[in-house]
Amino acid sequence: MTETIENPTSTARQDDPFPVQGMDAVVFAVGNAKQAAHYYSTAFGMQLIAYSGPENGSRETASYVLKNGSARFVFTSVIKPSTDWGRFLADHVAEHGDGVIDLAIQVPDARAAYAYAVDHGARGIEEPYETKDEHGTVVRAAIATYGKTRHTLVQRSDYDGPYLPGFIAAEPMVEPPAKRVFQAIDHCVGNVELGKMNEWVAFYNKVMGFTNMKEFVGDDIATEYSALMSKVVADGTLKVKFPINEPAIAKKKSQIDEYLEFYGGAGVQHIALATNDIVESVRMMRAAGVKFLDTPDSYYDTLGEWAGETRVPVETLRELKILVDRDEDGYLLQIFTKPVQDRPTVFFEMIERHGSMGFGKGNFKALFEAIEREQEKRGNL
Repeated sequence: MTETIENPTSTARQDDPFPVQGMDAVVFAVGNAKQAAHYYSTAFGMQLIAYSGPENGSRETASYVLKNGSARFVFTSVIKPSTDWGRFLADHVAEHGDGVIDLAIQVPDARAAYAYAVDHGARGIEEPYETKDEHGTVVRAAIATYGKTRHTLVQRSDYDGPYLPGFIAAEPMVEPPAKRVFQAIDHCVGNVELGKMNEWVAFYNKVMGFTNMKEFVGDDIATEYSALMSKVVADGTLKVKFPINEPAIAKKKSQIDEYLEFYGGAGVQHIALATNDIVESVRMMRAAGVKFLDTPDSYYDTLGEWAGETRVPVETLRELKILVDRDEDGYLLQIFTKPVQDRPTVFFEMIERHGSMGFGKGNFKALFEAIEREQEKRGNL
């Protein structure tokens, strides 16, 4: 069953109780931020734009800010923990491995957003506070979501620095590619424990005023061996989209079960990156060493019969193992990386949309069978 919100392409609602301007940053806690930043610079074509570390007064942590188009990633590691924040980061990496700790959201008024969220049941982590430097003022606040993930609410309309006060501009680590590998964050997917999906959907409905965009249950996301359920929440303008997955009872361990086991609880499973040219993106990323999930040739033998014509020839799709899905609004092209760290946790999706605002429902079976093949190799199916 699939449920769609009304007027999905509407612009900002005048009565939106929790207006957002988009994703501000995806913040990772990692064991070695310098090496992580180099990997995402070379393999994902991102550019280092800002830095915070001992050289500019940050004695406890080092943070590297990378950007592509409107997408911003921040990689932070602990140098020597001396505060609760440093100890939290160190403990987080030890328990969960490299992972996402913050899905930061840009808002027009951080104080108002925080007040609304807390009034509607959110657990506040940081009350609104200002930081300033020669580039202006940023207002931030933070609320808790699933697992140890947080949403920092960032108001930066009066700031023109490279990232935040405390950061300095930095030169790219490597020569930037001639063409961007991707342009924006399309959506961020969270995995939660069995029975918790509806609880967190209700959280976003109530705390942020998000609406339910899509729903996938039952046979929508199931193979012979494993299954999961998923619902997608989004703000009124669809600038911020959060699919939330939970495992479903099946013969064997699902990808969600595997994630929860190796991550040590709920957290961000994957980040979908929007590209205008998925063929070029995949070629560049493969050449840089990124590994993608495989798709059997049989998937492409009948692809044209149900997916119709796309801008990319079937033989090119077959060569690069790119998937296609079509709905009433158009089609999309997508492909998924293998996990980007040793633990089978965080991975990425590349997505090119042509009208469709879906999430690849027609590819679920092929995708999850591909994931199961990787689980079997790891001995985790």
